[in-house]
Parts: sequence; structure tokens; C-alpha cells
Amino acid sequence: MSDTFEGSVVIVTGASSGIGRAMAIQLAEQGAHLALAARSAERLGAVAGECNSRGAQTLVVPTDVTAPEQCKQLIANTVGHFSRLDMLVNNAGITMAFRFEDLSDLNIADRIIRVNYLGSVYCTHYALPHLKQSRGRIVGVASLTGKTGVPLRTLYAASKHAMTGFFDSLRIELMDSGISVTMIYPDFVQTDVRERALGPDGKPVGIDPTNGKLMTADDCARLTLSAAADRRRELIMGARGRVGLLIKTIAPSVTDWIARRAIERTRISQSRAGAPLAEAGAKRGASVTTHQPHERGPTQP
Repeated sequence: MSDTFEGSVVIVTGASSGIGRAMAIQLAEQGAHLALAARSAERLGAVAGECNSRGAQTLVVPTDVTAPEQCKQLIANTVGHFSRLDMLVNNAGITMAFRFEDLSDLNIADRIIRVNYLGSVYCTHYALPHLKQSRGRIVGVASLTGKTGVPLRTLYAASKHAMTGFFDSLRIELMDSGISVTMIYPDFVQTDVRERALGPDGKPVGIDPTNGKLMTADDCARLTLSAAADRRRELIMGARGRVGLLIKTIAPSVTDWIARRAIERTRISQSRAGAPLAEAGAKRGASVTTHQPHERGPTQP
């Protein structure tokens, strides 16, 4: 895969940190031309600098993916700057960490759906004509919660299930177009997105309800780009995820019990450490070109 994306023009949303940042850097090392999208121009600029130091050409496009016009502008700016588009990586996302019955602001539901699901729909809609010309690639970075339910992640799981349904259906529609659609289902990944998980009032809880061994963002990015390069249909990461989904097909209630047990164990360990989840929620070398959006929304990191 060392030169798979050499010379390819790639858009990465959610590129300012975590998996998106790791993918951008690895793509830069392969010689790709990059359009980096997220809300923070400052953080994107820092990532662009890391990519430039590896010889990549980068375009920084501050974008709130919940705004269709900004997604349209992201695609237009990219194609205007590089004259083509070869791959769209839909990676922007936010998560949550609370029981649905504790939700105090229904706007949170809208926020999560718009960032995690509709943002991918908007970007894909505007990118599609250009990807047809290049017979390119679409990548959707979802989560294991896009395949199975997880407590404290109800709205997040709904958004990722929607993402799965959309891209699985789109893949069938595009079967004769030359465009590949690759869905990625990471296990728990060590990124700051998890610490910024929303609480029931819409504020970051500052603590993560998951426990156990975590995948690094670099490893997740490497596996994602390998799957995209091979134009795979989907990639379920980690033995834990693959085994869990296999069990779900045979005994779904067992999978529910395992998910509940995992979260409860974490809540107990956090309580012993003096930081129970409920209390935490209450406390709280090339040039870079930058395009500024017409408006900035509050939702996408």
C-alpha cells in the first residue's frame, strides 16, 4: 500500500485530531494531495504543517459538516484547487456518554445525527459527480455501534446505524460506476473525542465510560487506508468486535448482556477511583491554502 494513494486527491473530514489526523499524516507519507476539513482552522493548520513536512500538498478548508452549504464549498474548493477528487473520507463525528432517560436537551439528538450521519450525506452528495469521473473511493468511518447497540450510546449508535444503512444502500446503487464504498467499524480507539463525549445537558462529561484495551489512532488509520486501497466492502476491526458480531447472529441477547456488563464494570471502576460517570457529567514541504466558510457552527470538532 506504500504508493497506493500517490498523487491522489483526498478529502478527510474530522481531520484536526484523532483518526482523521492520523489518516492525513499517513496519506501525506504516501504522496497524496490533501484537503483537510474540520471546524478549527488553527488545528487544521497544525495538521497541514505535519503533512507538508512529509512533502504533501495541502488545502485547509474549515468546515462545519452540519451545514450543507459548507459541505458544498468544501468539495468545490478542493476540486477548484486540485482539479480532481479521488477519495472522500467521511470521518467527522461526536459521541455521547449518558442514559437516554437522563437526556435534558433534545437538541443533542439533532446535533449528533447531523454531525455523524447527515454530514456524511451532504459531503457525499456533492462529491459524487467528481468521484464518478475519477472512479474513486468513498470511505465511511463508523463504529461497532453501527452494527450493534451499546448502552450510554443510544443516539450515537442510531447515527452510526443510519450511516451504515445509507452507505450500504449507496454501494449497491454505484455498483456499475467504478466507485467503491468502504465502511469502517473500529473498536474503541484512543482519541480525545471520547473524552469530549456529550453529557445529557450537551456539555462534555470529561470522562469516558468505556474500559479495556484501546486501539491507537495510528493503527486505526493504517487499517482504514489499507481497506480503502483494496476497495473492501467493510472492515470490522479487532477480534472483540468480530467475535461479538458473530455471537449476535447466533444469540443476540448474549451480546446485549456483554455490552451492558462492559459498561457496568467501567462505572464501578470509576466510582472506586472517585469519579463516577454521573458526577463527571455534572462537574465538568508545500504551501498551505486556507478557505474560510461563510458561517461556523458549534457542532463538529
